[in-house]
Amino acid sequence: MSGNETISADIVVIGGGLGGTAAALAAAKEGLKVVMTEETDWIGGQLTNQAVPPDEHRWIEKFGCTASYREFRERVRRYYRDNYPLTEAARRNPRLNPGNAWVSRLAHEPQVALSVLTDMLAPYVNSGRLTIMRHTVPDHVCTAGNRIDSVTVRRTAGGERLTLSAPYVLDATECGDLLPLSGAEYTVGAESRSATFEPHAPETADPYDVQAITHVAAVDYRKGENHTIPQPEQYRFWRGFVPAFSRHPLLSWYAADSADTARTKEFTLFPGTPGVTSLWDYRRVFDPGHLAVPVYDGELTLLNWPQNDYFLGNILDVPTKLRAKRLKEAKQLTLSLVYWLQTEAPRPDGGKGYPGIRLRGDALGTGDGLAKAAYIRESRRIRAVQTVTEWDVSKELRGEKGIRTYKDSVGVGSYHLDLHHTTSSNRSFYIPSYPYEIPLGALLPIRIDNLLPACKNIGTTQIANGCYRLHPTEWNIGEAAGLLAAYSIRSGVKPREVRDNRDHLARYQSLLVRHGVELHWPEEVEAEVLA
Repeated sequence: MSGNETISADIVVIGGGLGGTAAALAAAKEGLKVVMTEETDWIGGQLTNQAVPPDEHRWIEKFGCTASYREFRERVRRYYRDNYPLTEAARRNPRLNPGNAWVSRLAHEPQVALSVLTDMLAPYVNSGRLTIMRHTVPDHVCTAGNRIDSVTVRRTAGGERLTLSAPYVLDATECGDLLPLSGAEYTVGAESRSATFEPHAPETADPYDVQAITHVAAVDYRKGENHTIPQPEQYRFWRGFVPAFSRHPLLSWYAADSADTARTKEFTLFPGTPGVTSLWDYRRVFDPGHLAVPVYDGELTLLNWPQNDYFLGNILDVPTKLRAKRLKEAKQLTLSLVYWLQTEAPRPDGGKGYPGIRLRGDALGTGDGLAKAAYIRESRRIRAVQTVTEWDVSKELRGEKGIRTYKDSVGVGSYHLDLHHTTSSNRSFYIPSYPYEIPLGALLPIRIDNLLPACKNIGTTQIANGCYRLHPTEWNIGEAAGLLAAYSIRSGVKPREVRDNRDHLARYQSLLVRHGVELHWPEEVEAEVLA
C-alpha cells in the first residue's frame, strides 16, 4: 500500500475501542461510509484488548443505556447459551452472569465480547460500508483553519502510511491522540480549584497528575499444580515498594477502601474467610459451575486490582521513550503481582503462595498472559463548549436538586466519581454521585468544526471523568458522536449549529431516540435517589 494513497469516507473514526466501535456502528446504520482504525488486532477497547468486564450501574438491566448497548449485553448472554454446554438453570436465567463476579452483573470473557462486537458490525463490513483498519495508528493531521482536512495513519507492522479524508473525524483513541496532532485545544491531568471551583480539585493544576493505568492479566487456578513463572525483571522493586499513601507494600492484601479511600481494607484471594473480601471473584469472567459438561480447567478471572494499578508516572504528553518505559513498568507490575501470588502471598492456612495460578494468555490473544493494551482510565479531554464538573454530578453538592438535566442531553449514565490514585499527588476519590446526563455541549470542541470526541475525551474535568469513563457511558458517547456526524452531514450544518438551533437540536435528539438512546432518567430513578 503506497504512502500517498488516499481513502475517502463520510466519517473517519480513529480508534476502535468501545466508543469508536459504537460510533462506527451508529454511522453505518445511518447509511454512511465509515473507516475505523484500531491500534491492535482486537476492536472493543475496555471490553476486549484491555480486558475489563463492564462496570455498570444498578439499573442497567432495565434502563440507563442505549438500545444498541443493551443489544450487546443480550448478545453476550445469547453467545453463551448458543455455544456453551450450560446447565438448564444457567440457560434459563434471563440475567445470566457468566463469571458470577461481584463487580458486574455481566462479567464475561474478552474473546466473547470481541465475537459479539464483530458480529454486530458484520453486515456493514461485509457490505463495504464500514472498513476496519487494524494495527493502525494516527501519525499526522492536516488542518485548514478550523477544520481537519485529513489524517495520515501508519500501519504498525510494515510502517506504510496512507491518508484518510472525510467531512468528519472522530477521535476515539484511548488517550485522545488526535487532539495534539490536530492542534485542538485540550486539557489533561488535574485542573486547579480556581479554574473549576470543584471542592476536590487541587489548589494548583498539574497536567502530569493523571489516573493510574492497569495492565490486566488473565489467570485460572489449578490446585496441586505448579505454574510459577520466572521471577519478573522488576520483581524485587515491586515486592519492596510501599506507596506514599499506605503503610503496606503495594503487593500485599491491604489496599485503600473504596468506601473511604483514607482507610485501608484487607483482602484475600479466594472466598471463604469471614469478614475479608475476596479478589478472585471480583472480576471473574467465567464460572465453570454454569456448565453441564466439564470444559474449563477452572475459573477464569482477570487481575485488575488495586495491587496492579500503575501510578509511578503519566504516559500522556511525555517523550516516546519515557512513555514506553512506563508502559513496560506497568506490565512488570502485573507480572510481579502474578509471581507474588504464586510464591509469597500469605494464605489463610498460614502458608505462602498459590503456585497453581496459571497465566492464560490464550484468553486474551497474547503469549504473555497480559492484555493486548493497558487499561487507560483517563484521556486528554477536549476544551468543550460545556465542561461537566463535580458540581454537576456529586450527590453532596447537588443535594435536593437531584439529577441535573440538560436541554441538549444526548444520553445518560451513572457511576461514582471514582478516581484511582493519580501519578503525581497520589490522590484518589470514590465520591457518591447522582445518575447523570451527557450534554451535547461536552462533545463540541471550542474551535475545530469537524472533530468530535467519541470516548473518554469529552469535555469533563478530571474529577467528573471519574464517572463518565465507564463502559455504558463511553458507548453512549460514541454512538451520540457517530449520529451527530451523520446528522450534520445530512443537514449541511456544523455540530455547534445543531446545539444552538432549537429545530436542529430537536431533530437530532429525535434521531437519537429512534436509535434507542435514552435522553433522560425516568422519574422512578429520580425519586429513588432522592429518597
